[in-house]
Amino acid sequence: MMGMARRSVLGGLLAAGAGAGARADEWPARSVTWFVPFPAGGGSDMFARPIAARATDRLGQTMVIDNRSGAGGTLGTAIAARAPADGYSLLVGDTGLTYAPTIYSKAGFDFGRDFAPISAFGRVPYVLVINPARLDVPTLAAFLEAARKKPGEIDIGSAGLGTVTHLAIGLFEGRAGVRLNHVPYRGGAPMLQDLLAGQIAAAFVLVSAVAGYVKSGKLRALAVASRRREALIPEVPTAHEAGLADFRMTTWFGLFAPARTPAAILDRLHGAVQEAIVDEGVKRLWREQGAKVEPESRADFARFVARDTERWSRIAKAANVQME
Repeated sequence: MMGMARRSVLGGLLAAGAGAGARADEWPARSVTWFVPFPAGGGSDMFARPIAARATDRLGQTMVIDNRSGAGGTLGTAIAARAPADGYSLLVGDTGLTYAPTIYSKAGFDFGRDFAPISAFGRVPYVLVINPARLDVPTLAAFLEAARKKPGEIDIGSAGLGTVTHLAIGLFEGRAGVRLNHVPYRGGAPMLQDLLAGQIAAAFVLVSAVAGYVKSGKLRALAVASRRREALIPEVPTAHEAGLADFRMTTWFGLFAPARTPAAILDRLHGAVQEAIVDEGVKRLWREQGAKVEPESRADFARFVARDTERWSRIAKAANVQME
């Protein structure tokens, strides 16, 4: 009797496992929602849509972009964190979400605990730009000299309190030994408008957003915050080349699923994204946006996200930024 009971239990477990595997193998049987926790037209949305379109072709079901903006991206992220772990609700994440629980008292999620990384699909560096009509300095060294002569007087904009550009300013000040006047905006677009109008002197902006203005002379790029010079503005030195060692500021975008999503589903999603990022049409779009991404395993991306979460959470704590 005892042996029969054990065989019965074992048989039930094997059947349950086989059933779960079959369901994963049958996925997707319907459309899949990609929650983008920022407005349409923003960086996350812009990079997600071409990838989602190609994943639709690869997986045979529609990948639906659902923009759920609010509270610095935490609203849509919390919705995705609470979704069933069945492969039908995904999150388009970015750098800022990794440290959001550090600065938002009611973020509603723990990024490392609540999500399974699938794949990166774009990395874009920031560049320090100035309006030469407002602050006419030719190099990063001259900018730092001006900042040291007038502590707290040079206006530098950010896309908002708690954003990557806000933390970038604090990191830059610490590395360079200067103090600037932080001017927060409600988004990168109004910040860029004021920079072009000369209302502020400087800002960290994605390379893709300002390359045209740099080429026209409306803005001057002092340094790109990446390991290598950028193809869109190859004449601009890296921060390291310009004299500020090891200062790098790159934002990334990637796909995540709720934790405990079956590995077979994660693997299929990973394969779809990897196929998309080597698509010639996507590669052309990425070059136009100054974006880069290389094929990598799910494990590699997970390790990268863990390191970046630790790094940015540490920077956020040092900056003592707190949001409701």
